[in-house]
Amino acid sequence: MSDVTGEDRRSTTSLTVRLWEARWYLLAGLAAVLVAYGFGPGRAWALPLAVLLLFAALFSAKPRARIAEKAMEVETAGLQRLSGEYLAAAVADPLIIFDRNTAVVHANAAAFVAFGGMSPGLSLPLKFRAPEMQALLDSVVSGKVASDELDYLEKLPVERVYRVSASSVGHGTDLFVLVFKDQSEARRIDRMRADFIANASHELRTPLASISGFIETLRGPARNDPAAREQFLQIMQNQTSRMARLIDDLLSLSRLEMKPYLKPGARVDLRQTLESVIDSLSPLARDSNLVVERDFAEGQLAVPGDRDELFQVFENLLENACKYGQSGGRVAVSVAPGGTASEPTVDVTIRDFGPGIAEEHIPRITERFYRVDVETSRAQKGTGLGLSIVKHILTRHHARMSIRSELGKGAAFTVHLPAN
Repeated sequence: MSDVTGEDRRSTTSLTVRLWEARWYLLAGLAAVLVAYGFGPGRAWALPLAVLLLFAALFSAKPRARIAEKAMEVETAGLQRLSGEYLAAAVADPLIIFDRNTAVVHANAAAFVAFGGMSPGLSLPLKFRAPEMQALLDSVVSGKVASDELDYLEKLPVERVYRVSASSVGHGTDLFVLVFKDQSEARRIDRMRADFIANASHELRTPLASISGFIETLRGPARNDPAAREQFLQIMQNQTSRMARLIDDLLSLSRLEMKPYLKPGARVDLRQTLESVIDSLSPLARDSNLVVERDFAEGQLAVPGDRDELFQVFENLLENACKYGQSGGRVAVSVAPGGTASEPTVDVTIRDFGPGIAEEHIPRITERFYRVDVETSRAQKGTGLGLSIVKHILTRHHARMSIRSELGKGAAFTVHLPAN
């Protein structure tokens, strides 16, 4: 009976809406009837005319309100068909729906991946034993707050930092929801930024302290000592050069981070680029008593990329080989096709025959300011940023670098550049 009454009510509402939207037609028809009855001699046609206008008004008017009402009914019916499981599955972050007893009602796939078994009925206080999580659940379930959030550290199986938000679901449902947003990558980047600033400050502070000390000496005890003054000025010049190199490398890194994508279209002749790099570093090789050997494959050796940036990559690698591998007496530069038939590459290897690099250092050698031997690096005027710049440039070129080394037998750095 209630359904019939509701249907009658909707029909009445629809008729009312149509009559209202056709009000101007009805007024015009009424006016025509009045005119016909009041002034016209033949009044018999007036009644059929009025009926005709009424039907025209009802069936020709655009039922805009009815269309909007119908659209709302369709949307509401569609939302009612969506269950909480479907909505939870659409969320990329781990999401857990729980009841007033803090027992799991439903957990999406992301929650299973992040926290393991999350079967219905599982007690959340037993799953998340951290005091802050207990307090968050209590405050939301007790109704003290409608929603709350906090930072939560999950240590197993790997350490993750989450921003957890808890809130009630609707009104009077006795259901609540936990959403975990992974902040691990953001935290890692923040730590890297803090470490980078600390390392850069340290690297700049050391030569500044040296220069400051020599200035005080020159203004005091060495004021009238020409030999000491010349020696100290030379050291100060070396320290300012070191700071200038560090600032240049910092600016290079900054520029690379600001433009992570490479403009397509240009191709680089690796043979010509490597010849230019070898020529530019020939004085360093000569001073280090090194012979640079070439082994270039036949044919065209061109890859897509930016010539200046690839020049910087090979310059850094060859300069390191000359500085740290000079005891080997030679450095070998080779270029050869590589990769697979579906993903061909052009591989450039720069190898020295010096003391080599211990295996435990290789995974970290491209980190900013990481040095295998701090004193040797500073003695060779290194900034600790060269290989980090190489890594950034290769990332922009969709390339990679592999490192092979054995103590006492030197190190080989191979750049794998996409051929297409």
